[in-house]
Amino acid sequence: MDQILKDIEQKSLEILLTNRRQTDGFQYTIPSPQTYPYQWLWDSCFHAIILSYFNPEDAKKEILALVSKQFENGMIPHMIYWQKGDVINLNWGKDGTSSITQPPMLAYAVWEIFKKDHDKKFLEVMYPHLYHFYNYLLTDRDPRKNYLIGIINPDESGEDNSPRFDIPLGLPPQHTLDENTKRRYKLIDENLTCNFDAPFCMKNFFWVKDVPFNAIFVENLRVLVLIADQLGLKDDALNFQQQQLEVTKAMREKMFEDGLFWSTYGEDYKKIKVVTWAIFIPLFAKILSQEEAVDLVNNHLLNPDEFWCEFPIPTVALNEPSFDPEGFWRGPTWIAVNWFIFKGLLNYGLTEPAEKIMRTSIELITQSGFREQFNPLNGKGSGAYDFTWGALVIDMIKSFETPIGEKSLI
Repeated sequence: MDQILKDIEQKSLEILLTNRRQTDGFQYTIPSPQTYPYQWLWDSCFHAIILSYFNPEDAKKEILALVSKQFENGMIPHMIYWQKGDVINLNWGKDGTSSITQPPMLAYAVWEIFKKDHDKKFLEVMYPHLYHFYNYLLTDRDPRKNYLIGIINPDESGEDNSPRFDIPLGLPPQHTLDENTKRRYKLIDENLTCNFDAPFCMKNFFWVKDVPFNAIFVENLRVLVLIADQLGLKDDALNFQQQQLEVTKAMREKMFEDGLFWSTYGEDYKKIKVVTWAIFIPLFAKILSQEEAVDLVNNHLLNPDEFWCEFPIPTVALNEPSFDPEGFWRGPTWIAVNWFIFKGLLNYGLTEPAEKIMRTSIELITQSGFREQFNPLNGKGSGAYDFTWGALVIDMIKSFETPIGEKSLI
């Protein structure tokens, strides 16, 4: 095994074990001990994908802990306060969890675990959770049956202060993190008044159809079809396949313009034309044609005025007024974003830019450690320490066909 991969695996496993917790008989991983001492939805999906390479049983425990707090209506909360800490103690109107969700990576993570050990019993245990979660999104988050999934809070995107949400929040392109946080906390208070009832809350306070959320949903519906097929549930497989086609069609009809997919807001689907990394996430779900994918990569990803900087991929285009290389989700490079784009590029056989992203991701964590985010201009790490997302480079390396040579790393 390549020495680089060995070193990364060793450090990744060390962080995952250090960040492992056990409460009430459940085992889970926190993203960072000091900054994020709870369990998060898409974080745990990332953890499970990584853990499946080391020990599929640990990966299963991660997911089982996550779904143990699933709501009766099928929603899975984006946060579980297994043990209350000193940070992020927000009132979500429900004891022990938040009342909002996060990008639905659950089916994808479950399938990645299954691919390692082919444990059909695990699929059988997980399927009811998956069925009700994705049906919740198809119903409560799409009350008008237009086949686009809505979010009721920017935090549901996983990108809390992304400039994609400035307009719906009534904020200018340039503002402080404190101003953004106060506005999002005000939204939580508004959500409390409507008891986090998604259709009502969306209509009255915050109604965004986000491109990443919907693209991730499309890819997970595709995987859900595979899971249903594996369990012999042919009718379910056909149903989820149809839903996948409908959401993809709706994204093209209501989000696509001039070669790019844009998030929308409001009942009339006004496009939010802010250029962020979100324009690349349709690659992950194979929504684009080959020609569209190549144009997207050549015109935007490889454009040095937008995303192709020293340490790609910045979460916001360099030429956007909102770009801030140290602005949390307003510019810094995040390893999970790189992972999504990397996987998307491989879907279209675009191996050269995929390899560049993989190598710079490795360089970032080699140079700055397992930090939460990185300055795309100089590679300096910032945010949380011992942050688990850096371990996603393991999946990048293993997904890439060409062996990594130590001398060709940088």
